[in-house]
Amino acid sequence: MSGASSSFPYRLVATDLDGTLLRDDHSVSARTRQALAAATAAGAAHIVVTGRAVPWTRPILEDLGYQGLAVCGQGAQVYDAGAGRLLTSVTLDRQLAGVALAKIEAEVGPLHLAASRDGLDGEVLVGPGYDVIGALPATPFTDASDLWAAPLNKLYIQHPELSSDELAAAAERTAGGFVTVVMAGEGIVELLPLGLSKATGLSLAARRLGVKAAETIAFGDMPNDIPMFAWSGHGVAMANAHRELRAVADEVTASNEDDGIAVVLERLLG
Repeated sequence: MSGASSSFPYRLVATDLDGTLLRDDHSVSARTRQALAAATAAGAAHIVVTGRAVPWTRPILEDLGYQGLAVCGQGAQVYDAGAGRLLTSVTLDRQLAGVALAKIEAEVGPLHLAASRDGLDGEVLVGPGYDVIGALPATPFTDASDLWAAPLNKLYIQHPELSSDELAAAAERTAGGFVTVVMAGEGIVELLPLGLSKATGLSLAARRLGVKAAETIAFGDMPNDIPMFAWSGHGVAMANAHRELRAVADEVTASNEDDGIAVVLERLLG
């Protein structure tokens, strides 16, 4: 990959999807598309880095005409969109996940559960009481044994009373030695393989592209983007970002509804 031109200081633009690249109606604005196209024309690569697993990410990539690498599943999956194949995939140790769930439920009471199965076409299984955010495809289950019947990338947990911040804090306190706990949005608390983060997948993808961390600008909105910001040369939080991410960002841009990514890219492109 050739270096970025003198008019653009980064070789890699890493963007989260929900609340960042996507507007609230799950579309990408024409202005943002144009700004990303200008950045890539200036020599940078654009890479999507999302908490969504590949099956929930693929329709958006297709709409964008995206042919590059995408980091999905909170870093668990590096997906080659052009070739339509997984390059890497990390799965959750189901025995450890079961221990983690038991410890969390001993602390806060019964949880509502969902799980993302591994693979290009892995289903998202949704248990009783779990509220799926948006209109994403999911498969209901009632028998808990179905949850553990095939390899998983992650578990989703919800609590009938605790906020997502409160649930994530309780899960980290009680089970942080068994799984990685991330809060990816209101109603979206996830249990991941221990040590996994968006930075894990992004670093693997960047290595394939021959790009260094210092040559990367990253955009995000939630605490699950903190490791990506720590890895990247420059971290940009959206105006709508969670307070924890804003606290560690190098700058804060406009919201996802107000083309925050484009605002920054246009400035850098001069």
